[in-house]
Amino acid sequence: MTEKLVDSFGRVVDYIRISVTDRCDFRCVYCMAEDMTFLPRAQVLTLEEIHTIAAAFVSLGVNKIRLTGGEPMVRRGIEGLCADLAVLPGLEELVMTTNGSQLVNKAVALKKAGVKRLNVSLDSLQAERFKQITRTGDVAQVIAGIDAAIAAGFQNLKINAVILRNRNDDEIMDLVEFARSRNIDLSFIEEMPLGTITEHDQAQAYMSSDEVKAVISQHYELLDSSRQTPGPSRYFAFADGHKSRIGFISPHSHNFCEACNRVRVTAEGRLLLCLGNEHSVDLKAVLRRYPGDMSRVQQAIRDAMQLKPARHYFNAADEVKILRFMNMTGG
Repeated sequence: MTEKLVDSFGRVVDYIRISVTDRCDFRCVYCMAEDMTFLPRAQVLTLEEIHTIAAAFVSLGVNKIRLTGGEPMVRRGIEGLCADLAVLPGLEELVMTTNGSQLVNKAVALKKAGVKRLNVSLDSLQAERFKQITRTGDVAQVIAGIDAAIAAGFQNLKINAVILRNRNDDEIMDLVEFARSRNIDLSFIEEMPLGTITEHDQAQAYMSSDEVKAVISQHYELLDSSRQTPGPSRYFAFADGHKSRIGFISPHSHNFCEACNRVRVTAEGRLLLCLGNEHSVDLKAVLRRYPGDMSRVQQAIRDAMQLKPARHYFNAADEVKILRFMNMTGG
């Protein structure tokens, strides 16, 4: 019988998000500073170390791995890593979150390597605004990447959009229609107060999921969906029967911690037990002190479950308490 990872509150952890790099070819305003200092290469997990950590988690009952960054596709050797992870006995889903910038060239290879689903970040369809939000991005390139991924035949493709008040909230319906035109899902995400963001006032820019849903409901009736995923999205179906679904990830307004089934591993090998807290274990230190000893990694993971807190306490009106940027956390 497969072992399960259970925290002190009785929650089963069966989903892990692994950051393969803190680097990215974008500089999104809610994710990192414009002039970032990235980790020295020696501090970043090697591909072999990532594989060992992933194998340890899968041996302990984790059945879903999401690869994140930074931008995972800027990591050299990512296709080979995906191919090695996809065949881990007991793994049911290998998925990836990406900014889409590299998909035109890599979608087919990732599908062939065993990646089943993709989440693509897309916060604006307007070229100039997209560049302002990402600081460096080309929206046409991302849209071409989304279309390449659709053509490659992934099991599912979803867009993620962070809505900021008076920044891109006038594009909510444009993004909905974009998703419907391609029969793909769309999740709206409340901005998370991670890192010291100086580009905008997080409290003033915050827009709740209920507000976004109210905008959509002026145009389409949304019905509670029976669709369940291992992630935090709450999905709604269109009453008109359209294939696309709308999801909301609401760490502020609809706390989902009581059902949290996931943990994160950062690019430097820290096992984060909660997105909104600093409880962590240094798995890289274990790997490098005891190279090749899988049992040590497994025990470190088991022991870490007791550090997983009951919940986070994001509050858009409070000062930022988590100083690491989102690119350091891993998607």
